[in-house]
Amino acid sequence: MATAIRSFLQRLFLWRELRQWSASAKAAETLDIPSLRVLRSRAKSLRQPLDRLIRKADERLALPARGSNIFPVPHGTDWSWRPALWRAPLPVPGLASVASRSRLGGEVTVHHDCIRSELSLRQRRNTREEDLAPYGLSMDVFAFDGTFLSLVVDLPAEVLTDLRKNHLIRLSTSIEVEKPIEIFARLNITHGPNTEQIVRDLPLNRAETMVEFDLAYSGLNEKRLEKAWLDLIFEDPQMNQIILHDVTFARCPRAEF
Repeated sequence: MATAIRSFLQRLFLWRELRQWSASAKAAETLDIPSLRVLRSRAKSLRQPLDRLIRKADERLALPARGSNIFPVPHGTDWSWRPALWRAPLPVPGLASVASRSRLGGEVTVHHDCIRSELSLRQRRNTREEDLAPYGLSMDVFAFDGTFLSLVVDLPAEVLTDLRKNHLIRLSTSIEVEKPIEIFARLNITHGPNTEQIVRDLPLNRAETMVEFDLAYSGLNEKRLEKAWLDLIFEDPQMNQIILHDVTFARCPRAEF
């Protein structure tokens, strides 16, 4: 009962406050200047927390929901993963004039050899109807005087658990570019003193891009697996905006014939 009364009083107070501000807005045309200054100051002090509230509410209520790890995987998948950058908000959502080896979150690192960096990165909220990931990554490249630019995604240790040469590792991405560009994906797996590398070209002629790394043709030593990571390599990226709406991984045994 007490909760219902308190809720009613809160609604009543809000209604009266709204009526008062509506009346003040109408009176603003004729108010004297000193009173108008006071009214404007009060309105600004209210607007800041209200804007923050609306911004936070829009972010939390927007779809897909924060933390979502839902995406299609092939039949027989025994491991799947979406990096945190595409799942949840980062403490530092963006970087400007990005230096090489800068990290965005705990799993993504930028590498380049520019003398002067004109590169910025920003985590953004996905809002398109077709988006499954809550967040995306926007990369703006202006002048680029280097020879390479790559994003390195560190894969979790779980991908190496029971990893065999009969596995396929699938990379699925949703990438939007301002102008055509070549992008390559390179899977790296360290085993003992050696690092196995498999390179795939990412076709950008469709909204969703999927490539598979077939470990059957690698020289992988299954008993000495240590670390795995993925390089996304961007060729001639200057004067371009590249938006990675989603990046996901899945592992499944290849079909036996």
